[in-house]
Amino acid sequence: MRLMDRRPLVWFATCFVAGSAAAAGLGARGAMLLAGAAALLAAAAVLGKQASRGVAIACLIGLCLAAGTRLWADARNVTALQELAAAAEADGPRAAYAADALGTIVSAVEIDGDRVTFRMEAHAIQAEGVEPLERAERLQVQLRLSEAPELEVAAAWQRGDEVRVAGELSRPAEATNSGGFDYRRYLRSQGIHWLLKAEGAAALDVASPAAKQWSAAAMLGRVDAARAWLGTRLGALYPAEQSGYMQGLILGIREDLDPEQFNAFARLGLTHILAISGLHVAVFMYAFGGLMKLARQPRERILTALMFAVPLYVLLAGASPSVLRAGVMAVLGLIAARLGKLKDGLHLLAAAAVLLLLYNPYYLDSVSFQLSFLVTLGLIVGVPPVRRALPRPRRGGWLLDLAAVTLVAQLVSFPVTLYYFNQFHLLSLLANFILVPFISFIVMPAGTAAMLLGFVWEDGAGWLAGLSVRANEWSFALVDALSKPDGLRIIWATPPLWWVMVWLLLMAALFRFVDRWNAVRRWREEEAAACEEATAPLSAGSDGGDDQYRRDRSSHSPYGRHMRAAVGYAAALIILLLYAANPYRFDRSGTVSFLDVGQGDAALIRTPAGKHILIDGGGAISFAKPGEEWRARKDPFDVGAKVVVPLLMRRGVSELDLLVVSHLDSDHIKGLHAVLEQIPVKAIWWNGSMKDSEDAVRLMELALDSGIPLYAPADDDEVELDYATRLKVLWPVRRNGEEAVPSEEDQNEHSLVVSLSMYGYTILFPGDISSETERLIVEREQSAGGEASPITILKVAHHGSRYSTSEEWLAYLRPLSAVASVSATNTYGHPHPDVISRLGHAGAALWRTDLEGEARFRLTSSGVFAWKE
Repeated sequence: MRLMDRRPLVWFATCFVAGSAAAAGLGARGAMLLAGAAALLAAAAVLGKQASRGVAIACLIGLCLAAGTRLWADARNVTALQELAAAAEADGPRAAYAADALGTIVSAVEIDGDRVTFRMEAHAIQAEGVEPLERAERLQVQLRLSEAPELEVAAAWQRGDEVRVAGELSRPAEATNSGGFDYRRYLRSQGIHWLLKAEGAAALDVASPAAKQWSAAAMLGRVDAARAWLGTRLGALYPAEQSGYMQGLILGIREDLDPEQFNAFARLGLTHILAISGLHVAVFMYAFGGLMKLARQPRERILTALMFAVPLYVLLAGASPSVLRAGVMAVLGLIAARLGKLKDGLHLLAAAAVLLLLYNPYYLDSVSFQLSFLVTLGLIVGVPPVRRALPRPRRGGWLLDLAAVTLVAQLVSFPVTLYYFNQFHLLSLLANFILVPFISFIVMPAGTAAMLLGFVWEDGAGWLAGLSVRANEWSFALVDALSKPDGLRIIWATPPLWWVMVWLLLMAALFRFVDRWNAVRRWREEEAAACEEATAPLSAGSDGGDDQYRRDRSSHSPYGRHMRAAVGYAAALIILLLYAANPYRFDRSGTVSFLDVGQGDAALIRTPAGKHILIDGGGAISFAKPGEEWRARKDPFDVGAKVVVPLLMRRGVSELDLLVVSHLDSDHIKGLHAVLEQIPVKAIWWNGSMKDSEDAVRLMELALDSGIPLYAPADDDEVELDYATRLKVLWPVRRNGEEAVPSEEDQNEHSLVVSLSMYGYTILFPGDISSETERLIVEREQSAGGEASPITILKVAHHGSRYSTSEEWLAYLRPLSAVASVSATNTYGHPHPDVISRLGHAGAALWRTDLEGEARFRLTSSGVFAWKE
């Protein structure tokens, strides 16, 4: 039989996914080029007798159908408010328009502190310049509660409610840092193009509760209520520190999951345990089917019952892409088993992929969808040959089965994990080997049984929950112990897509090689057995010809060829790993990146020798008032954890050679807490003072607890970082005779001012100094060495405050370009028009992070280049 004719549905699904991916990533022109290439490959497959004409045509049709479906979805995925969108683009990122929206809540209502979020399908929008809607507009609603009693009001809102919301329409933010999270693109994949921001519960009026409706949204609202009710029952059975974990594990409710607990699981690559997926569906089917067997139900009735039970479980588990994949595969498998036509998992996986992408082409953009299908495909293809390559002991064979599953899952998910999460823990394999079966087959069933048993026997439920509480304590302790050694966590730069594809193709070839190796091993065993039976003692006069014959046969046997192939696969894997570990190995340019961290400062420097320096880390100033603890969010936005650390990891910063803290104001250091917790730091420079603030104290405590050397350099201190890079301190003035660290509440004038020289070009980082300190620095520099060479790049002091960046300062520095690190929503008026005017008169080109996002500069021996990805 021809190769492609053996599994036509698998080849059709492969072409379908390829067509959808091409349309998503390359657009119409790329999809047409791929279709042309696919047509040539299809013709070659038919001529080479690898596929029948019908299968080749079907695969080509599948590719074109998928590409057309995605392009059609993209063409329809536009806002109905075209004129308002054009105005918003012209008005800039701060544009917001007063509006009233009438529509239906179409997602679960999430409450976190004083913030309420949900999605609504707006049937009517009243705003200036907005025409009546020809079709519904989906909105992301963000409502901020004004008073604590409003929490009870918001708790009554649910999916399916017809509501009117008064607020402001604005466009979602785009990615402003290279490789950063693109909120606009993410919401667009959900069919959302606008944010509707409102203040106070009074801004929302429920016109018709979901309880009085029978729409799809209202029915899903009842499912949300059932999930919340079950989550409450789990919360009553478990202590507070385990409640959110168990709700996520059993019901897929992650709102109450402790962020630190989640991060510990993430470091070990265990977050898939907390995402409802195929394993959870399999456990559910096993338990449900087992109960029906105990009730002596026939096989046909069990299969029929599972066909209806699995979709209900998928809804209760939140219907994420991973659980949808598992649910569709399960239902297709149950139908095939009921009809007596169940063949293999590859066909089920292929059918599930095609059905889900036909239903929603944007599922392909989901990380959970990609990982779910890739790992499932890897397990189906890779586990059988790997398991056959392992011994088959009389006892304990299940441990080797588990080892094969864990190893294959790690190998297949490895490149995608690096691409999206940029880290891999060397103990991840061990953690998955121990904890996945323990949690999946002991903790999760025990928690589910306790939840269900609580309906009829509360004491028994409490006893069963108590056992799982002990199991959770053991699991958390093990996760904490395994995740703590930072030396075993490797940070990788985001690899290119071609690298991911080459790794996955190499894995497919490797699994096929292992299967052939197994065949060769069986052949050798059979040959050895045959030789033992047929071999007779050699005569005394033998010349050893038989031995030579065996050597010749061995050198030309499949075993010899497979040994050479094994060496080739090992070499390919090593080359791929070495490239991913340091993709900048041969890059002799340096980079200076002024990150967009809102109203704060953060600059990342990579020297030509590959060293990394971070100057400040951004951070928000807290305006929390006593008595408003109810406003605190479970996982508040932290610029360090959400912006700075992910960017460092995406760029392969496995450690910081130097962290420069200009001064101890929160907008410069709050983001550094997450940096010190997640990125190793060799040394810290700071201004040598202290400030009586929670953020400053915590930063110093983290540095001391981590054993990081702290240095307080002063003017004229200089260090050579590598052959092309030097760092010099211009301010503050050295304090003589002071032993204790002084306390300085006003930190701005004590900012650490540093000058970076790379390939002869100079970049100046002046912190938040004012014009008075600028004057003092100029006087000191002039008295010491006369006029300075022109500065290549000047970081504008104090975010462009009116009282900094004076004419005298600019006349002395003569900057060629300048960067102002400011927020698009700052209320300080930064950068001040006077500063912009002074920079213009000085002839300095100005980059602003509020308008252009991150400012990136590449420095080489031949020049300085600015670029934006």
